[in-house]
Amino acid sequence: RKTFTSPPTPNQRTLNSHFILSGFNETMNFRVPLFTFTLLYYCMILFINISLVLLIFLDENLHEPMYILLSSFCINAIYGTTGFYPKFLSDLLSSSQRISYEGCLLQAFVIYSFVCCDLSILAVMAFDRYLAICRPLHYHSFMTNRRLSQLVCFSWLTPLCIFAINVLLTSRLKLCGINIRRVLCVNWLIVKLACPEAETFTNNITAYATVIIYVSHGFFIMWTYTHLIKTCARSREDREKFMQTCLPHLTSLITFIVVMGFQSIYVQFEYTGFSESLKNFITVEILIIPPFINPLIYGFKLTKIRNRIMTLLKS
Repeated sequence: RKTFTSPPTPNQRTLNSHFILSGFNETMNFRVPLFTFTLLYYCMILFINISLVLLIFLDENLHEPMYILLSSFCINAIYGTTGFYPKFLSDLLSSSQRISYEGCLLQAFVIYSFVCCDLSILAVMAFDRYLAICRPLHYHSFMTNRRLSQLVCFSWLTPLCIFAINVLLTSRLKLCGINIRRVLCVNWLIVKLACPEAETFTNNITAYATVIIYVSHGFFIMWTYTHLIKTCARSREDREKFMQTCLPHLTSLITFIVVMGFQSIYVQFEYTGFSESLKNFITVEILIIPPFINPLIYGFKLTKIRNRIMTLLKS
């Protein structure tokens, strides 16, 4: 006797094949001006970051740890924004804002690793400034090319490995929804789509462990600046060095903390009274403000880079 099984319904078959980004609902009325502005803004981000990387790479006078770390900072900005803007621009011109299941996980991985890589690079840059100002006699013996390479690898590989684990844990979840109420894929929103019977305990533990790791990065930066301020208060020369090389880093750090602070508060409390546009802005502001502001701050404040830019402009 033959037994027949009913074929899976379309919803069952396609449930995990794609997601719908429903955060675009309020933007469709003015998508043409938004597309134009976003495209110009993205091109400006690419231009200033690539220009700064090329400037450091081509000028041997800038082959110093501080500038190498700055170029890594700019490369990370290019990496993170490329994970968001091209897809966002194509969605603005599309009638349906869909993203494949694999593409959504990849975008979540890129965005999260970009954010944490930023903080790792800021921590390494703070350590570099601490050695240069507080331990000047040991700076060149410690900050060798090999040590610099190790620090750059640490700032990149640590977040990449951590969020590869996070995304792998998310990919094993059985999902009961496809609607993401944002304009991009965010890991915690994908986890919220998990079916009631899905086991998300491991995801939560990994998320808390990730938070602890990067909060410790923040405490390390605070420790370095405590020593930097104490040291620089003793002499005028150190104060000038602090204003010249540490102020851009401190400005980037404050920008990062403010942006992530708003996002963390929103994620924690999920204010339902916010408009969809404001929710989207809070989600993507880390991809809007730091990638554009940081290279400008360093370009105008660091004397060697500013002088090099002026020389190129004059020539």
